[in-house]
Amino acid sequence: MSSDASTALARRIYETAHITGEFTLRSGAKSNEYFDKYLFEADPKLLHDIAEAMVPLVPPGVDALAGLEMGGIPLATMLSQFTGLPVLFVRKKAKEYGTCKIAEGGQVRGRKLLIVEDVVTLGGAILDAANALREEGAELGVVVCVIDRESGGPANLAKADLALKPLFTMSELKRACGIS
Repeated sequence: MSSDASTALARRIYETAHITGEFTLRSGAKSNEYFDKYLFEADPKLLHDIAEAMVPLVPPGVDALAGLEMGGIPLATMLSQFTGLPVLFVRKKAKEYGTCKIAEGGQVRGRKLLIVEDVVTLGGAILDAANALREEGAELGVVVCVIDRESGGPANLAKADLALKPLFTMSELKRACGIS
């Protein structure tokens, strides 16, 4: 993707999903700004363009995409359309009925999975999912996301041997909109 196209996409994401107010993040941290990922995931053209831009982040040798409930699922599904990779839909916790699976859509054991997430702050949801997927026999190494809030996520994930590859950092989104 050209620099101009990347800047334009960053601007579209920021303008669509950035909201201000008083928010409590999943980590428990307080923030006066928030990225409502459902706003960019619900826009079919924007979701298409985000997924297309994420294709270069997918490392070789991946067997399947692991979209995390709930925001990672539409991203992984759309990304699969560009990569041809199958998708697993990863729950926050295993169902307590029926198949009692942590991931739906295919086999986990023995597969190299790429975790797909929307916004990363500290990476807690990713770490929870990674632990559960590894217990089921998955091989993990890379995580892709749309936005890294630059709040410690990459360092936390690295402690669990996971490398975060964001499409954009918070700083990049703000720069695209002329905000410092």
